[in-house]
Amino acid sequence: MKVLLVGVGGVGEAIAALAKPQPWLEQMVLCDYNKARAEEVQKKLGGDAARFPVEFIDAGQQEMVEALARKYGVDLIMNAVDPIFNEKIFDAAYNVGVTYMDMAMTLSKPHPTDPFRKPGVKLGDYQFAKSAEWEKKGLLALVGIGVEPGMVDVFARYAQDHLFDEIEEMGVRDGASLEIEGYEFAPNFSIWTTIEECLNPPVIWEKDKGWFTTEPFSEPEMFEFPEGIGKIEVVNVEHEEVLLMPRWINTKRVTFKYGLGEKFINVLKTLKMLGLDNKEKINVKGVMVAPRDVVAACLPDPAHLGDKMKGKTCAGLWVKGMKDGKPREVYLYQVTDNEESMKRWGCQAVVSQTAFSAVIAMELLLQGLWKGSGVLGPEAFPSEPFMERMEKYGFPYGIREMTKEAVV
Repeated sequence: MKVLLVGVGGVGEAIAALAKPQPWLEQMVLCDYNKARAEEVQKKLGGDAARFPVEFIDAGQQEMVEALARKYGVDLIMNAVDPIFNEKIFDAAYNVGVTYMDMAMTLSKPHPTDPFRKPGVKLGDYQFAKSAEWEKKGLLALVGIGVEPGMVDVFARYAQDHLFDEIEEMGVRDGASLEIEGYEFAPNFSIWTTIEECLNPPVIWEKDKGWFTTEPFSEPEMFEFPEGIGKIEVVNVEHEEVLLMPRWINTKRVTFKYGLGEKFINVLKTLKMLGLDNKEKINVKGVMVAPRDVVAACLPDPAHLGDKMKGKTCAGLWVKGMKDGKPREVYLYQVTDNEESMKRWGCQAVVSQTAFSAVIAMELLLQGLWKGSGVLGPEAFPSEPFMERMEKYGFPYGIREMTKEAVV
């Protein structure tokens, strides 16, 4: 398989590192606006310029994405940049006629008059509106194939097929014990993406109401995370799973809740209050700059925080329903330890955990174990071949029975 990897930040590097040992990978083109960063990753991968060539790319220039895809004759375009560029890369893949994958769907826009009750433009609306065109052309766009969304969506399909006869509710629950030494505030993932998903109105889906929104950080609950992470307060956050799961999974309710912590939430609220979350450019002494880009420039690069991090991160799906006429609750999860991730991949835990699903999906598509056309989420494919490969790739999953445990 030949892959055009658009974006070689923390997650992009992890995708390349995880794909490197795989014999099915013929070539992965490392493309980034910061060419020096791509060259740094190439060097870390062993300096193989033939298998991991480096190219400058401006992801906002669709023609450039198309030209590089054609130059290298790629089979797949892997979108690993901030989702503001999704539309251009998505459309480029369609024009070139190759498979497209991303880990975060096209961006939402809040409802203009009632943002905390009604959705406006939803995550992925741009892509799903073009699904019929992709299907007619026999092309596949696999959207939301990271860890969340991605792995947890595979878990949703597995729960429906194997663990439950009837599903009442499913909700992603994400928490971590990670600490970053030497920083008062240092997000372990793209601050651009973090601001987008945390400050937008969260979306909830209910069978009798469809999709609706609520206030940011709503419905706090304490959730017990496994492998020593413990109880963490989680809150509603806008995320793709809520837009994906109801399309393929028969459930009555879907949510996404994230363990952010009071300090993190207060920083985000302050950024919002000051207008520093704005992604539109403003004039600052004759220079046009987006306030959100300024915030990102002031913070450490998550790709270079691995040696300062310690602890574990947990991504998982809580499911409640009925099995064999009895109530059942389970939590399907994956825990990544930062020390182990750094030792094995040279990448911090959050980015390696985000990256592995995309690499497994590449293998499954190449082998024909996952196949289809149109715009599809991970739920549209059989879960078994994905989950069978998780341990081989270094990311084993767990299933915790919670039927007799209380979720406070």
